Amino acid sequence: MFNAERWQEIFEAIAKNKLRTFLTGVSVASGIFILVILLGVGKGLQNGIAKQFENDASGLISFWSGTTTKEFKGLNPGRQIQFRNSDYNATVQKFDQDLEIKSANYIFWSGTMSHGNETGNYRFVGVNTDYLAVENASIVEGRFINHNDIINSEKVAVIGMKLKQDMFKDMDPIGEQLVINDINFKVVGVFTDPAGEREETRAYIPITTTQQAYGIGDNISNLDFTLRKMNTYEEALEESVKFTDGVNQLLKSKNTIAPDDDGAIGFNNSVKDAKQFYDLNLYIRLFFWWVGICTIIAGVVGVSNIMLIIVKERTKEIGIRKALGASPVSIVVMILHESIFITTISGFVGLLASLLLLEIVGPLVKSDYFLNPEVDFGVALSTVLLLVIAGAIAGFFPAYRAAKIKPIVALRDE
Repeated sequence: MFNAERWQEIFEAIAKNKLRTFLTGVSVASGIFILVILLGVGKGLQNGIAKQFENDASGLISFWSGTTTKEFKGLNPGRQIQFRNSDYNATVQKFDQDLEIKSANYIFWSGTMSHGNETGNYRFVGVNTDYLAVENASIVEGRFINHNDIINSEKVAVIGMKLKQDMFKDMDPIGEQLVINDINFKVVGVFTDPAGEREETRAYIPITTTQQAYGIGDNISNLDFTLRKMNTYEEALEESVKFTDGVNQLLKSKNTIAPDDDGAIGFNNSVKDAKQFYDLNLYIRLFFWWVGICTIIAGVVGVSNIMLIIVKERTKEIGIRKALGASPVSIVVMILHESIFITTISGFVGLLASLLLLEIVGPLVKSDYFLNPEVDFGVALSTVLLLVIAGAIAGFFPAYRAAKIKPIVALRDE
């Protein structure tokens, strides 16, 4: 245990070996500093890649209705299947815990829009609040459709940048009226879409408003989902296949479709396109952990070598201790205490320095592929504990060697 006498001995040993102690501390501190910085950089790269992954709309699973190709329960083939609100609600209710994004929409492929003297034919879509994420679009002015709009069937619209230019020219469209198929809508937002102008010539309105204002009842066109992120691509792919199979079975059961009728419900599982994202994250993690482990090993070797030198310089002292009755265990404990003390203090210095650097420099780095470099404090603390344990192991071998020294040989040492 660390009592007052033992603390005094450690400080005296450190005072006698200032340079050695300093080199040991630098070795340990730099090791933990480099490891934590690498972990932070790796997290920043993962965040940046994740952002690009989201912009590419990878991981989206979409379902749409088709035409039956097989007779089932007395119903002839050739029936056109129509999704309804109940299909969407049942799917969300059953799989909600697995979902990250959930959306239903109804598409009008062409509609007449006008504002003032400007008129044109454009697509408009009834959507819910998650649809902006489905399209990976971004709001540049105003806001998107919210829950209040859905619940109250508000006559509001969010328009694309190209539609804004066509209808409103240089005018601020927020709060202005846009007529869509003879019904007035208030423009509440403008979006931009990474897919380009074609996607920006459309307007989004609340799906409940669409169903009520245009007489389509509770019909919907598509169901769109993304699942919660998995740690590996294999897990994500397995979950997506399980999910698509489950949704297919549910929708076929609700719409009286033969279980083996593959033409009645179409779907697209783009999780396969996400393999690049998961592979990159895996390679980044493996690379930085490998470098970090190598750094720790280098630090451990450095600690072991320096402790060997310290033991050599203290050979006479160890001989005197043994001659006065010190046991081999007490010698081992003495050397280990010094090794653990130096490693712990240096490790925390390196940890705090690296966290401070990430906190200051991280927000200043602006890149599409590097975002919010950070390290979970629990992980960082674990690395320090790992390094302390490694330092103890490194100190054990010099300590064991010291314990084996015979007093007579030690007293003759020059």
